[in-house]
Amino acid sequence: MPDTSAADRHRTLSDEERIAWLRLIRSANVGPGTFFRLLNRFGTAARALDALPHLARRGGRAAGLRIAAAVEAERELAAARRAGAVAIAWGEPAYPPLLAHIHDPPPILYATGRLDLMAKKTIGVVGARNASVNGRRFARKIATDLGAGGLMVASGLARGIDAAAHEGALATGTAAVLGGGVDVVYPAENRGLHERIAAEGVLLSEAPPGTTPQARHFPRRNRIISGMARGVVVVEASPRSGSLITARLALDQGREVFAVPGSAMDPRARGTNDLIRQGATLTESADDVFAVLSDRRSPATPEIFVEKQSVENQTADEENTDAARAQILEALGPAPTTVDELIRVCHFSLPVVSTVLLELELAGRLERHPGSRVSLLMDQ
Repeated sequence: MPDTSAADRHRTLSDEERIAWLRLIRSANVGPGTFFRLLNRFGTAARALDALPHLARRGGRAAGLRIAAAVEAERELAAARRAGAVAIAWGEPAYPPLLAHIHDPPPILYATGRLDLMAKKTIGVVGARNASVNGRRFARKIATDLGAGGLMVASGLARGIDAAAHEGALATGTAAVLGGGVDVVYPAENRGLHERIAAEGVLLSEAPPGTTPQARHFPRRNRIISGMARGVVVVEASPRSGSLITARLALDQGREVFAVPGSAMDPRARGTNDLIRQGATLTESADDVFAVLSDRRSPATPEIFVEKQSVENQTADEENTDAARAQILEALGPAPTTVDELIRVCHFSLPVVSTVLLELELAGRLERHPGSRVSLLMDQ
C-alpha cells in the first residue's frame, strides 16, 4: 500500500496536480510502484518530476530520461473526456476502496458508466475464454445470485466465462476491467456487451483512452480485478491460464479464492481442480461464497512502508548514498534478493538503500519482483 499520509487520502486533485500525476506515471521507467516511491519521497508529483533526471543520472543512466510533457497529459485527458470517461486518482473518493490498498495500485484509473457502483463490495468472477456451455451457464447463474446478494461482479470482458458473468450481473451492477482503453472494444464480438456495461455498469482501465490491448497488458488488468474484490471465483481454467494468474494475485493481495470443480476429463477443469487441492474454497453455488465472506472482515493487505524524506534532507542523503551505491551494486546480481537482506548485508539504513534502488530503477538497471525482492539487470 502506498505510504501517503492520511491528509492525502480521500481528496480530489486539482487540475494542475492531475496533470503532474499523469506526467509522472507516463514518464520512462516509472511504473505504479516507482510512482508511489517518488511521491512518498518528494511529497508531490511536480517535485518528483523535477528530480527525475538527477536521480536517473545518479543511478548510472547516461542518456536523458524521457519525461512526459504537460501537453501529452492534457491530450490524454481530452481523449478521456471525448470517450465519456473520467480520470480517477488514487485517494480520490470514487477510487475503488480495496484497490487502493494493494502494493501497486494504478495511480490513475479511467472509468466510464456508473461510478457509484465502485463503492459496493465486489467479487471477481473469471475463467476460460474457450468455456464450455455448462461453464458459461454456471458463470451467468452465480453472477446473478452474487449480485442479488449485494455484491458487484467484476471481470475482464473476455469471451467465455467473463462475458457470461457480466451478463448475469448487469441488472445488479458489474465492472469490466479492460486491458486496453475504456473506449476500445475487445474482443469485437463483445461490442454489444461493452456498450451495455458502459450504460448500466462501469468500465475501468489504467491504460490511456485509445490503447489497443496487448498480451502484456492483461496480467496488470488481472491485478485490478482481484485487487478491487473481496475474493475471486474461478469457473474454468487450464493450468497455465490468465485466470490462474488472477487467482495467484488474489492470494498475494489477501483475497479469498473460490474454485468451481469440474470433470477430470475436461482440461478446462484442471486449473480449478488444482486450486481446490491447494486450498481454494470448493464452490458449487453463491452460498459457498457468502458463507466464507460472512465469516471474515474486509481483506487487509500488509502495508508496504517507504520512508518519507524531506527536500531539506536530500543533500545529506546524497552523501550517504554515494558511499552506499558501490556496496549495494556489488551485493546485487541477476538473482532476486530481498531489500531486507541488502540492508543486513550492506549495513545501511532503509532510506539510503531505498534511495539507491530508486536511482537504479529510474536508470533502467533494476528490476522489482514480488515479495520486496530486487535484481540487477546485467545487460545494462
